[in-house]
Amino acid sequence: MKMRPLSCFILMSLAVLAAARPKAGPEQKCKSGPVDLVFLIDSSRSVRPHEFETMRKFMIDILSTLDIGLNTTRVGVVQYSSQVRTEFSLKSHGQLEAMVTGIHQIVPLAQGTMTGLAIRYVMSAFTAEEGDRPKVPNVVVIVTDGRPQDRVAEVAAEAREKGIEIYAVGVARADMASLRAMASPPFEDHVFLVESFDLIHQFGLQFQDKLCGVDLCLEAGHGCQHICQSSPGSFHCLCRPGHALQDDGKTCAAIDLCAEGKHDCEQVCVSSPGVFSCDCNKGFNLNEDEKTCTMIDYCSFGNHSCEHECVSELNGVRCRCSRGYRLLDDSRSCKAIDLCAEGKHDCEQVCVSSPGVFSCDCNKGFNLNEDEKTCTPIDLCAEGKHDCEQVCVSSPGVFSCDCNKGFKLNRDKKTCTNMDLCSSVQHGCEHQCVSAPGSYYCVCPDGQLLQDDGKSCGTCKSANIDLVLLIDGSKSVRPQNFELVKKFVNQVVDSLDVSAQGTRVGLVQYSSRVRTEFPLNMYHTADEIKAAVMKVDYMEKGTMTGLALKHMLETSFSESEGARPSGRNIPRIGLVFTDGRSQDDITEFAKKAKEAGITMYAVGVGKAVEDELREIASEPVEKHFYYTNDFTAISTIAENLKLNVCPEESQGEVEVKDPCACESLVEFQQATMSSLEQLTSKHILFTTETTVSSLSLSAMTARLEQLENQLLSRK
Repeated sequence: MKMRPLSCFILMSLAVLAAARPKAGPEQKCKSGPVDLVFLIDSSRSVRPHEFETMRKFMIDILSTLDIGLNTTRVGVVQYSSQVRTEFSLKSHGQLEAMVTGIHQIVPLAQGTMTGLAIRYVMSAFTAEEGDRPKVPNVVVIVTDGRPQDRVAEVAAEAREKGIEIYAVGVARADMASLRAMASPPFEDHVFLVESFDLIHQFGLQFQDKLCGVDLCLEAGHGCQHICQSSPGSFHCLCRPGHALQDDGKTCAAIDLCAEGKHDCEQVCVSSPGVFSCDCNKGFNLNEDEKTCTMIDYCSFGNHSCEHECVSELNGVRCRCSRGYRLLDDSRSCKAIDLCAEGKHDCEQVCVSSPGVFSCDCNKGFNLNEDEKTCTPIDLCAEGKHDCEQVCVSSPGVFSCDCNKGFKLNRDKKTCTNMDLCSSVQHGCEHQCVSAPGSYYCVCPDGQLLQDDGKSCGTCKSANIDLVLLIDGSKSVRPQNFELVKKFVNQVVDSLDVSAQGTRVGLVQYSSRVRTEFPLNMYHTADEIKAAVMKVDYMEKGTMTGLALKHMLETSFSESEGARPSGRNIPRIGLVFTDGRSQDDITEFAKKAKEAGITMYAVGVGKAVEDELREIASEPVEKHFYYTNDFTAISTIAENLKLNVCPEESQGEVEVKDPCACESLVEFQQATMSSLEQLTSKHILFTTETTVSSLSLSAMTARLEQLENQLLSRK
């Protein structure tokens, strides 16, 4: 801490003497040592102009008695009211004349009285940048005429802790309690209160004998308990090492570093004045760092009788068994834990025991699942590990063969014999009947399509529509499934009459953002659209379905994107394909899309949420939404999806067939038979139902499931 010499104030008293006493000769400057002095003067509106002039003269009279110079006494002036302003810093002037000129140029701020703000500000005046010198006492003289409008005690204490000696001079209306809160102790040497600015010179007159050359420590009654240290005109008390000065500034108390937590002992702190030492609790030894403790290792003495492991504890040992073993009642011996025998397992079939652990196994004909607990029958049929020609009937680890309806199992118990139903039943096909194993289907000549009755032929394929497909490109779809989505889109395109004047198709991909892959007016043939679809890059981020619906409504069906004017009554169709729950709200724009006359169709796969799909789909909902739990089945959706087939029949609606309806089963069956006919040349035989007229819906469904299983087993 810097010494607190008051040598500068010797000159204040001399200035007062010059005014109050006859001069006997030239003034003597106080030369008690260098000091860095800052005047902090109150220029609030309560200080009248003539009073501020008295304050100017007060500062100039004191400066006239000081030994001014950059190597002796440096002086700075700061004025304050509601704000604070440096008039000149400690390094600004090295001569008295320049300082006097600077004081005459001060213009009062004439605002409030923020003394606390000013004290905090003046602490920054005592920095090397502002001219403060190391090891030179810092002194502040505060002159004020009023009560502070902010708190001063805390900031003044902070300034004093930084080694700044504060003199508080109050005039007229000044508050004595505030002056004492600001000033350095002892208050009788640092607090002054005069009745008016005209009497401010009493500040120097009253204490001139204390400011220069008087060693107050030599005087009796300084009251310091340990050490008294003099400074010109004042003194302060110090304490011996290991002790701290108390708030009275005179008495000392031993510093207990243990009680104050200022130690780094791990366990026990032993205190002496200003120092400490470390110790350990019973059962521990102090380490070489004399701070940390280590428990005494009784096991190392070698006198224990533990079968497996010895564990040291406070004042003794205990025995512990290796993992998988249990300590016996003698507290020394160990026994293996048989969790299988104890029934502490969750194996579905077989438990295999090891000490303290177990593993699960399965009976013959079963495989252990990934949870390593449950078992699944080995389905040789599903795994394709059989040689049945048509139907494989599975039991755990074994199989037997059977045939589809209309076939007979041969003596080899593997192959089947077929019947030609086209020649044996009244098929009713308008153009041509094609036999399939155990069944038949009708076909039409080139340029015509099989109608919904599965027998007659027609030329109607698709009305003119504006179709925008929204496909989910989120990371949950995965790259291989995204390729299936693109094939699904191209299957839908194949069912449309695409042209500039006919059906127009636009594609939008969405994840955490939305991207138009191509608008309605970009491509005018199915081949161009399909080629563009296969080039679409997978986004692989979030699932913002609501944002995609907004984009479709506001952008995709705009005329600038190729949508035809609403006055032309061209149906607008929106098809949303998604595999999961939307991460944003879909309600608003799903509703707005339908209110705008857009027929909405929702297709969901995997973890898609049915409630969201129904909210997107137009009425009747059952005809406008479809769901499957497997991406590999979405091609079936495309085959059963009919967008505006024959406008005189559909009247502009999007028709989605109920996958459980008989007509849909027939149509899917016929498409499947077409594929099976191609596979027949490779000697892979399949079968499906007999004629629709002779079968019940339940029988047809059962046989169709067999067909689907055969198809999947050969993929």
